[in-house]
Amino acid sequence: MLMKSDFSYIDENLKRIQYNINEALAKYRKSEDKVRLMAVTKTVPYEAVNYSISKGINLLGENRVQEYQSKRDFYDNSAEVHIIGHLQTNKVKYIINSVSMIQSVDSIRLAKEIDRLAGENNKTMDILCEVNIGKEESKSGVLPENAFEFVESLGEFKNIRVCGLMAIPPAEDSEKFLSEMYDLYLDISDKKSDNINMDILSVGMTGDYVNAIKYGSTLVRIGSGLFGARVYK
Repeated sequence: MLMKSDFSYIDENLKRIQYNINEALAKYRKSEDKVRLMAVTKTVPYEAVNYSISKGINLLGENRVQEYQSKRDFYDNSAEVHIIGHLQTNKVKYIINSVSMIQSVDSIRLAKEIDRLAGENNKTMDILCEVNIGKEESKSGVLPENAFEFVESLGEFKNIRVCGLMAIPPAEDSEKFLSEMYDLYLDISDKKSDNINMDILSVGMTGDYVNAIKYGSTLVRIGSGLFGARVYK
């Protein structure tokens, strides 16, 4: 069994990340702005996840439903969980009652299934629209030119609540795409559509979270920067 002492490296990683977030906020943003830190837990043992929770992490990001199912009963339940990976419609039933947000909604078909199951379970599911800001064939998400129309369509569902946008910008020239994502976020926010709350811009990972904060991110998703590359497969 893994012991707390096995995860002491997380302390220094977390301290550095929080310092960088605070520095970026002070340099680029308004004094009242806040950025939420998400721990991305793909391939990370639940003991390490729970250690990070004990150090103040209160938001987890899960990529794979099957992996999440294998670990969720062991998690400290004081942390909130979001689905951030590509979600198949036939997997929604497994997570509808155990996560507080689905960040990776990229099709009406998926939205319909989330809406249906949320209604059956007497809840409203918070979601983000995933945007393929770099128009990469290898990534999911709606194209940026279709994002507003898609978000408007999502706003018509009764059992889901649109809370903002999510993206994974290309690693190459990421600052350009972070800037474009921020412009898109502001554009959709300015439209003030019914049932659409542009409260969250989920962009920024280990390699680009400081720049993401520069370009308006309200939530950064950190995996290897917190838990170490050695746990990733």
